[in-house]
Amino acid sequence: MLLPLFPDYSLNCVGGMEAAVMQKQMDSLQTILLSMKNTMEDFRGVVLSLEKLQHDGKQLAKGSSNQMNKKQLQHRIGVKPTLTNCIDGLVLLHEIYHDEYLLKSSLVSALSALTLKPNSGDLGALHQLLVDQPNILNEEVQYIFDIVFAEEIC
Repeated sequence: MLLPLFPDYSLNCVGGMEAAVMQKQMDSLQTILLSMKNTMEDFRGVVLSLEKLQHDGKQLAKGSSNQMNKKQLQHRIGVKPTLTNCIDGLVLLHEIYHDEYLLKSSLVSALSALTLKPNSGDLGALHQLLVDQPNILNEEVQYIFDIVFAEEIC
């Protein structure tokens, strides 16, 4: 059932209008789903890059030529973050974005597999979910910024 275009249903009397509008809506939906899949592939690339960064950071700290010990990893020069802070931050970012990717990709996959009968409220809620950034507490974000930008704050 289509949403009425006008309150008095004046376009229903035009032959084939309902089918034409339905086809246009389905074409638009296909375009939106394809765009969502492409966006998810880009998001996957970001997640894989974060994974590589955190993995490489751990390997560099662990396998450098002069084997860093725990004290060196936690050594702070002025107010700059320690290597441990940086690596832990990369691990945290990877986990957050990986989880967000899994949630959104499963949602997009489920949408593609379903026979949809969407209404504007459902599509609005779906859009909001897909564009939301990962939910990180403000205090946690501020704590990370305080560590990373400590030198500039002082």
